[in-house]
Amino acid sequence: MKGGKSKADSKRGDGRLAVKKHMTKKEKQAAKDPNKPKRPPSAFFVFMEDFRKQYKEKHPNNKSVAVVGKAGGDKWKSLSDEEKAPYVAKAEKRKEEYERKMEAYNKKLAGGDDDESDKSKSEVDEEGSGEDDEDDD
Repeated sequence: MKGGKSKADSKRGDGRLAVKKHMTKKEKQAAKDPNKPKRPPSAFFVFMEDFRKQYKEKHPNNKSVAVVGKAGGDKWKSLSDEEKAPYVAKAEKRKEEYERKMEAYNKKLAGGDDDESDKSKSEVDEEGSGEDDEDDD
């Protein structure tokens, strides 16, 4: 039997196919640091905080998160830029506060090394390589 497989050849071991187990994204990611500041909400989510309270007052029997979210999204779309302005301002304020917290967090991680905490390693390497060439002269 040249080139053909017999029934005995096709079954190896216990007859089960070997399955490669793939790592999930969660398994690949490093463990999250519980001390890292949470990202700030966007203007829409700041709006939704207030909207949820108002909606629950008007509709106390509604338990559906999806209905509240849908109604909030429709309301947000219908708002003018002037009506959205206070939420955008609150979001900007929270973003600035988050950036200050992240700066402190990064300094703490780096052990007080200011240069690398604000920039990615590639940015620091690019700047460093250009400056080193000039200093060698």
